[in-house]
Amino acid sequence: MKLEQIYTGCIAHAAYYLESNGEAAIFDPLREVQPYLDRAHKSGALIKYVFETHFHADFVSGHLDLKKKIGAQIVYGPTAKPGFEAIVAEDGQEFKIGDATIRVIHTPGHTMESTTYLVIDETGREHGIITGDTLFIGDVGRPDLAQHVIADLTQEKLAVLLYDSLRNKIMTLPDHLMVYPNHGAGSACGKMMSKETTDTLGNQKKVNYALQPNLSKEDFIHQLLDGLTTPPGYFPQNVLMNMKGYDSLDVILERGLQELSAEAFEAAANETGALVLDTRSGDHFAAGFIPNSINIGIDGNFAQWVGELVPDVKQSILLVADPGREEECITRLSRVGYDNTIGFLKGGFETWQKGGRPYNSFNRVSPQEAKKRILQKQVLIIDVRKKSEFVSEHVLSSVNIPLNELNKHLSEIPKDKHFLILCAGGYRSMIAASILQQRGWTNFEDIIGGFAELKKSGVTISEYVCPTTML
Repeated sequence: MKLEQIYTGCIAHAAYYLESNGEAAIFDPLREVQPYLDRAHKSGALIKYVFETHFHADFVSGHLDLKKKIGAQIVYGPTAKPGFEAIVAEDGQEFKIGDATIRVIHTPGHTMESTTYLVIDETGREHGIITGDTLFIGDVGRPDLAQHVIADLTQEKLAVLLYDSLRNKIMTLPDHLMVYPNHGAGSACGKMMSKETTDTLGNQKKVNYALQPNLSKEDFIHQLLDGLTTPPGYFPQNVLMNMKGYDSLDVILERGLQELSAEAFEAAANETGALVLDTRSGDHFAAGFIPNSINIGIDGNFAQWVGELVPDVKQSILLVADPGREEECITRLSRVGYDNTIGFLKGGFETWQKGGRPYNSFNRVSPQEAKKRILQKQVLIIDVRKKSEFVSEHVLSSVNIPLNELNKHLSEIPKDKHFLILCAGGYRSMIAASILQQRGWTNFEDIIGGFAELKKSGVTISEYVCPTTML
């Protein structure tokens, strides 16, 4: 038996490939399924099943494309109500993959249908558990997501179910089992996940707060709910796509990979109301960009920030990308349900610039210049890092408006007073800068290198506080 984790760092996602005696299964696949098909082809194996641990909120799964392309059967745990043909398994039901066995363990709490899959090898030895968002390394799944999709659910009700699932279904399993979760650090599906992506269940029983044997139900609920922030707006939309279905990625790529001249690009933007999304690096964007475009760099947590900041997954999008990276951008957008890319600027921003069309640029300041202004008490600093980062450490007198909350707090940002923007290293502050310019602000500058570089300059910062959440 082979069990491989396929990890995608930009969205902190883990899928799993299981193979035994010429048959294979995929657990929680991403939208682009070709890598799974290639992996099975390499071994001469047939993908028999696609196992889903739950209806995902932070990405659109590839279950339907795998079923369409190779006829794999889709499996969900108890209580799931998919809008397409699938097996809704019973608690304890078993499936054969070659000589390996998968046992269904219903573990509601993150969502009602959340299911853990126990992997049993050819010898009958229990090898590991594929836990989805029920159990992470160092954390457990937040219980406040499904309530935004299903009426009459509350995070308190789900937290109680999760406590019982962990105590009665997970903690009773043997310590030697490997834990294979759906996410690692950086995902918004948990508060304080480890950077490690696998561990033994025995070690998790020692170090994971949620698995401590003396933890009461009341204390568990308090610790689980403390520090939760509003989930990203695209989460409920992704859940519905995973439940009801979606277009094939092949269709999305065909629609999005339309080369547009500068003239055609400009006309499409004016006629359709599409969002002009510039995916170049922040440095390149600052040097020159199409008016009213926003910047979310592809070399970062691209899909997550699109999901946080573009409210409607159905929004039409026109891409400005580094030439040759357009398909990557469209694919990564589709991972979080943004399927309506309608074309890209052929040749990238250089085409626009060479064509003599108007463009804008940003003023930026060095950390040393920013420090000088801070010491002279001449400037307001807006810090767009997460609240947890800001509380942990920040420039004294700076104001925290987390990037994911920027659109809700625009009224608090002055238009008659100059200010500086910073984040940890510059990626998020350039996103914020692009949004502000799109909304009419001109009275600001970005700090090059962000908080990391400003701290090195010797500017006075708050006393460090160890964070209790990474949300």
